[in-house]
Amino acid sequence: MATTLNHTGFVVRNLERSVRFYTDGLGLNVDKNLDIDGEGLSQVVGYEKTHLKAALLTGDDGHTLELIQYMNPEGTPRQQDQQYERRLIGATHLAFIVDDVNATYERLISMGGQKMNPPAQVRPELKATYFQDPDGNWIELVQDDIHAGGRFRVQQVTYQSERM
Repeated sequence: MATTLNHTGFVVRNLERSVRFYTDGLGLNVDKNLDIDGEGLSQVVGYEKTHLKAALLTGDDGHTLELIQYMNPEGTPRQQDQQYERRLIGATHLAFIVDDVNATYERLISMGGQKMNPPAQVRPELKATYFQDPDGNWIELVQDDIHAGGRFRVQQVTYQSERM
């Protein structure tokens, strides 16, 4: 059986702010904006009368990041005492390969990213850092000199319908 990744989804408090963070800050592109409701969606997410706004963003490799703002029911912030726990079971992150990890990190922190530690030299050819986007979603930035010249693009099919 063949399996492939379709997308990564983050729930956010303010869709417009998050779109700016990932487009202006990381250079992702907006493929589609969605305004979604209906019985099928409500069944998938497990809430009655669900209404979401979402944006589908892609990077150079074609992977899609779906940013989701719950309009109904309204999104609930994470508990502050668990906000910075990287070791929690179920903690997730999305990693990006960037050309300059230090400059990208500083730009994203200035746009509302939440600091953990500055970038570190992990190996001679690799720098990396973890931090959180403005909504507490974990991001990893990697500057990988070995793979820096090997850009690739995978074309993915995005949703054809705004109704689920």
